[in-house]
Amino acid sequence: MASSSSGPPVGTPSPAPSTTKPTESAGVVAPPPTAATEKAPDDTSKLKTLLSILRSIGDSEDPLGRMLAVLRFWFTKDLKYVKGKPCKPYNSTLGEFFRCNWVVEDVAPPVLVPAQKVSSTQPGGTMNKPITVSYLTEQTSHHPPVSAFWVECLEKGISARGFDQLSAKFTGTSLRVTPGAYNLGIFITLHNWAEEQYQLTHPAVHLGGLLRGSLNLTVADTCFITCPKSGIKVILHYLEEGWLGKSQNKVEGVVYTYDPENDNKKRIKDVSEKDILARLSGCWYDKINFTLAKSSEEHLLVDLTPLFPTPKILPPMDEQLPNESRKFWYDVTQAIVGKEFGRATALKQELEEKQREKAAERKANNQDWHPRFFTGAVTPEGQPELSKEGIDALKGLQEGQYHLQPSSVTGA
Repeated sequence: MASSSSGPPVGTPSPAPSTTKPTESAGVVAPPPTAATEKAPDDTSKLKTLLSILRSIGDSEDPLGRMLAVLRFWFTKDLKYVKGKPCKPYNSTLGEFFRCNWVVEDVAPPVLVPAQKVSSTQPGGTMNKPITVSYLTEQTSHHPPVSAFWVECLEKGISARGFDQLSAKFTGTSLRVTPGAYNLGIFITLHNWAEEQYQLTHPAVHLGGLLRGSLNLTVADTCFITCPKSGIKVILHYLEEGWLGKSQNKVEGVVYTYDPENDNKKRIKDVSEKDILARLSGCWYDKINFTLAKSSEEHLLVDLTPLFPTPKILPPMDEQLPNESRKFWYDVTQAIVGKEFGRATALKQELEEKQREKAAERKANNQDWHPRFFTGAVTPEGQPELSKEGIDALKGLQEGQYHLQPSSVTGA
C-alpha cells in the first residue's frame, strides 16, 4: 500500500490513550507499569502478532530465505487494513511527532526453505524471549506534507526507515492513492548481515465506497523489492477486480536474481526462467504461498487469518510533549468519541489556525523550519537520517525512559 505501515503515520486517528492495565498476550509481554498500552486482541486462539515476523527477517543464513522473510513482513505490514477499515487521518501539523514500543516474543518460525540453515548468531539468546521494537516518526514538512519514520530492533540488528507521503486523485467514484515524490518505499537494513538493505516500494491503492460512506481498499498495481547486496529482486503484481466488480485481492509474484547495475525488468513475464528462484501466489487478505524454482510443491509463506496488529506501548500522558500526536489531538479525539462533532470541528480548526499563524510568523521573520528528530525535511534518496535528538529519543524509548525536553519551536 502507499503507506509505510511499520506503524501509524503522525496524526493517524485512534482511540484515546489506554488507561487500562497492561495485559499479556501471545507475542506481547506486559510493559513497565508506567507505560500506557493499547488493548490487546482476544487471545483465545493464541494469536501471534506481526511484529514477531518483522524481527525474524535476518534469521536465515540463506539470501533467498532472508528475502522470503522480507516478503512475509511485506504482506503483514498493512494488517490494520485487513482486520479493520480505512478512515481519514488528522491533518498532521509541522513538528508533530509520535513514538512507541512494541514488545514481542521471538517465536516466529523461519520461512521454510529446503536445506536452509537458521543462523546460530541471529536468534541466538533471544529465541522465546521478549524483544523490543521501537518506532519514531515526525512531520518534517507541511508543503508537501511529509513524515519521516524510523523503526529499530536492537536485539535482532534490524532497522527500517522511510518517508510517508501520499498523493491522491479522484477517479470517478474512487480515490487513487499513490506514493508521493519523496516516498520511495520502506528501507530495511540487516545490520548483522554487513548492512544488507532491502527497498520495498508501494503500489497504488484505490479507495472506494466514498459515496456509500463505507470505505474499502483495492490494489491493482505492480511493486518491487530489491536487495542489491544479494542480487535478488521481487516483482509483485496485484490483480484487477473480477469481471463482476468484486475484489479478488489476488497477488502473484516472482523472486529472481538480477544485476543491480542493469535493473530493467518491470513485468513478471520479462523475467527469464533461468533467473527465477521462487514464485508467489495467493490472496493478500488471506494466505500467500510460494514454490521454489524447478518444483511444483507449494509452501506457506504467511497466513494472515490468525494475525492481529501488536498493541503499542506508549509514553504515559504526563510524559508526552504538547506536540506529541496523542496529546496534541487528545481533546479532538475525545470530542469525536463522545459524538460531540461540533466541538471536535471547532477544536480542530483552532489547532489548524495556530499552525497557520506560526507559519506566517516564520515567513515574516525569514525563518526556515528544521525538524527536531531528523536531519532534514526530505532527502532525494528517500532515506531519512536521525538527528542527535532523534538518536537520543530512540535510545530513551528502547530503555523505557520517555522524558524529553519540550520542543524549543513547534509548528502549532
